[in-house]
This record gives sequence, C-alpha cells and structure tokens, in this order.
Amino acid sequence: MRNTRFQNALNRVPQEIPPIWFMRQAGRYHNHYQNLKKSHSFVELCKNPALSAQTALGPIEEFDFDVAILFSDILFPLESLGMDLIYDPGPIFKEHLSEENASRILINENPIASLEFQGEAIERTMELLPDDKSMIGFIGGPWTLLSFASARNKLDKLEKIEGYQWAILEEYIYPLLHKNISLQLQAGAELVMIFDSCAHQLAKDDLSIYLNKILSKLVKSFPNQVGYYAKDGVSYDDIFAASDSFEVPFAGIGVDSNVSIQDIFAKRNDGFIQGNFSEKVITQDFNEFDKALNLFLEDISSLSLEDRKGWVCGLGHGVIKTTPQENVKHFVKKVRSYL
Repeated sequence: MRNTRFQNALNRVPQEIPPIWFMRQAGRYHNHYQNLKKSHSFVELCKNPALSAQTALGPIEEFDFDVAILFSDILFPLESLGMDLIYDPGPIFKEHLSEENASRILINENPIASLEFQGEAIERTMELLPDDKSMIGFIGGPWTLLSFASARNKLDKLEKIEGYQWAILEEYIYPLLHKNISLQLQAGAELVMIFDSCAHQLAKDDLSIYLNKILSKLVKSFPNQVGYYAKDGVSYDDIFAASDSFEVPFAGIGVDSNVSIQDIFAKRNDGFIQGNFSEKVITQDFNEFDKALNLFLEDISSLSLEDRKGWVCGLGHGVIKTTPQENVKHFVKKVRSYL
C-alpha cells in the first residue's frame, strides 16, 4: 500500500500532479470528526487504536487525500515521561516542568511502552486504507515538547536554552522520541514528520545546535524517513544548512505559508518540499479562496516539472477549525485538474 504520487515526491521523480495531504486533516473542521466526538473524548479518539483509525480515515474518504496521517497528539510523550496531562478541551498539565521538579516528575523508566497505542493505530488505519493511499506518522519537535512542558509555548522568543533544559532534552526527550519514530516506522508508516511549532523561539546559535542534535539523535538512524516542519519565522536557510551539512539529512521540509515556495524549489535539489497554500485563506469566502488558489497554482504551474519535483501539496500549517469543508474538497479537486 503506497500512493504513487507520494512516493514520486519522496524520491523526487518529476510529475504533473502532486500528492496532497494537510496537517490536522482529521480534526475539528470536519463533520466526521465532530460526529465521533459526540460519543468519544479526544483522548479516546487518540488512544483507542480502532477509533484513531476511524478518525484518520474520515478525510481520506471525504476529500480523497493521497496520504493518511496517524491521529494522535504531539504531547503524549510528555505524559509517558511522567507528566500529569489532561485535555479540557486543550492540554492542561497538573504541574509544569522546571529545573527544581524535573527529577521528581520524569520518573517513568520505560516511557515508550505507554505509546504503543500509536503503533497499533497505524496498523489499524492501514487495514482500512485503500491500496493506493499512503500512511505517515509524526512526533512533536523536541523543543516544542519542552516548551509546552515548561509553559513557554506562547512566548515569541527566548534568550537562550538553559543548561538544565539541554540536559532534559538529552536525557529524556531525545531518547524517547527516537523510540517513538522507530515504533511508528515499524508499524508501517512510510514517513514520520517532526512538527516543531515552537522552534521559532530559539536564537540563531541555539537553533543551529538544536537542529544538529535532531539530525544526529533522531534522523540519522532512519535515512530518508524523517521530515521536518517548523513554523512562524524559522530561517529555512538555517534548516537547510544544518540538513545539508549532515550525513543523513531530513527527508524533506514543510514550508510555512508566509514563505515563497517557488524560492524554496529554486534552492533545493534534494528531499521533498511540502506546502504551502495559506491555511488562513482557505477559510475565506469561496470566491475569494478560489481566486487565491488559482493564483497559487498559476505560479507553480509556470515552473517546469523538473523545477517543482519533490512537491507535496498542502497548506503552510494545519487546517483551522473554521475551514469550510467545501473549500477543502474544492482544493483537492482543483489542484488535480489545474496542473
């Protein structure tokens, strides 16, 4: 079970029509998800593998995306490490992580055991998927997890990563995320994406060190199987510099909607490039949205197939909960008919 268009993009085979998938494509904007939520909590939808599979399958059946993505949440590894986490409706920690309490809170000796539901969810989803669809998994970026754990996720910038924070990353978070990637790949995921929504908080020097840590500790063991996405102003030149200098680079990069994807195509000669129609524009009135989509596709179609090889079509970030379902359906059909 592999989607040909998705495999072509991962292998940089030129093609007219790109594969399409959206971050958070199974979620609050979708009636299928809302109907499941009438009988089940968010945590149940994530942690019950059969329900997770049903949730992930909904947008495949409704919108015909090329790729299904594991339905889970980026913060579950923090719970696995020992943090008390509930969702009401968003994530709430009983106690946030600090230098003083880290050794008391992070006590689970085998944290990967409590994430095994993700592997089973991937297997269950694959059982339901049509043969021409692909399956991927994801983890949260290491700094993003620590930022949420420390109640810093809403900050714009930090001065420096503190010494104890580097120690928590090294001792707890990197090892668990490495096992998490392995678990998802062994279950059948073709690719695991790293979603790093707080990496923009890091200063340039720390970001460089941090990206190299990700590559050495999370990517090196899984050649061509781990992609990376950071939002909100992270320098793509810094991401590319780290990836290009490392023996096992990222398999590909997600591109935020505030960046010209044409510029990224011009800079890259390896790895997939995912994005990057605006997640805000797709929420607009249909006529305004369609006009913007036509312009987006017109710009990309002006490139040769060689120049845009590796493209995975999607949004810059995840689907917003107010996104009209008819806009999503139209997006997929228009991309496939326009190019």
